[in-house]
Amino acid sequence: MPDPDGRHVVAVLALPEVVGFDLQIPPQVFGSAQRDGTPLYDVRVCGLEPGPVRSTAGFSLLLDHGPEALAAADTVIVPGTHYVPARRDGILPRELHAALDTVPDGARWMSICTGAFVLAAAGRLDGRKVTTHWARADDLRRLHPHLDVDESVLFVDDGDVATSAGLAAGLDLSLHVLRRDHGTEVANAVARHLVIAPWRDGGQAQFIDHPLPAAPEGATSAVRTWALEHLDADLDVAGLAARASMSVRTFTRRFRAETGTSPHAWLVAQRVARARRLLEGSDLPVDRVATAAGLGTAASLRAHLSDDVGLSPLAYRRRFRRP
Repeated sequence: MPDPDGRHVVAVLALPEVVGFDLQIPPQVFGSAQRDGTPLYDVRVCGLEPGPVRSTAGFSLLLDHGPEALAAADTVIVPGTHYVPARRDGILPRELHAALDTVPDGARWMSICTGAFVLAAAGRLDGRKVTTHWARADDLRRLHPHLDVDESVLFVDDGDVATSAGLAAGLDLSLHVLRRDHGTEVANAVARHLVIAPWRDGGQAQFIDHPLPAAPEGATSAVRTWALEHLDADLDVAGLAARASMSVRTFTRRFRAETGTSPHAWLVAQRVARARRLLEGSDLPVDRVATAAGLGTAASLRAHLSDDVGLSPLAYRRRFRRP
C-alpha cells in the first residue's frame, strides 16, 4: 500500500546473500531524513517473501515485508548481494522478474555495489553508464557487454537510474539523492546525525587497488583547500598550478590522480555547490549568487545549474528554500 501520509516509499530489496553493510545504508539515510520533525520517506526492507534472509556476514535478517512492497515503491534500491543467478549467470529467476515487474512506472531505480548485477539482469541498466565495486567491474562487463561500466567513480546518477560503487559509496549516492530530493540542509542534517562527510562528488575516484605515485610536498590538497576559500576569485588552472609550484601539465595530472576529475571540472562543481547553498540559505539575488559562487553571471549560473539538477536558479530556490 502507498504510505498513508503521502511520503515517498523506498523499497530496499534484500536478496541472499545480501551485504549487511549495504542493506543498512538506505534505512539509515532515508529513514533519518526529516523536515520540521516530519519523516520524509517510508523505507520498507523487503525480500521475495517475508522471513529471514542470509547475509554475507554470517547472520540472517528477519524482514518485515515481502515483494508486495515493490508495488508501492517510488524508489527501489538493490544493495550489494552474492545472489547467484545475477552474479554468476547474469539472469534472474522468473519469480524475481515478476516481482520487479510490479514496480510502478516512473519509479527510481538504485543499486549499491554489486546490486548493479541485479538491475542489469533485469534490463534496468540497458543503454546506461553505470558503476559497481571496482573489483567486480570486469565481471559486470563480461555478463553484460552492452553496458558502459565506469569503475573509476563513486556513483553515477542518470536521473531515474543511479548506481554506486562498493560499500561506503552507497552512503555518497544516498546522500546525493537525498540532496537532490530535498536540498542541502536536509542532507547535511542526516550526514551530521550519521557522523559522516556530507559530500563526496560522484566523480571522485574509487580507492582502486593499483599503485599510485607518492604525493610529494607539492600535492594539490592545499591548493584545493585554498581554492574553496576563494571560489569568487578569478581562478584558472595556470594560477592554481603556480600556487602549487608545478607546471600546468604536472598539476593537472596529479590533480586528476587525487580527485578523479580535472581542475576545471572540480572548480565548476564546487562553484555550483556553493551557488546551491546560497540559493537555499540566503536572500541574495541570482546575479549576486552567481558572483559569490565564482560563476560570473546569472546566465552562467542558470546554464550550470540546469546541467547539474535540471532547474533554473529561481525554480531551485522555490523548491528547496525553507520558509
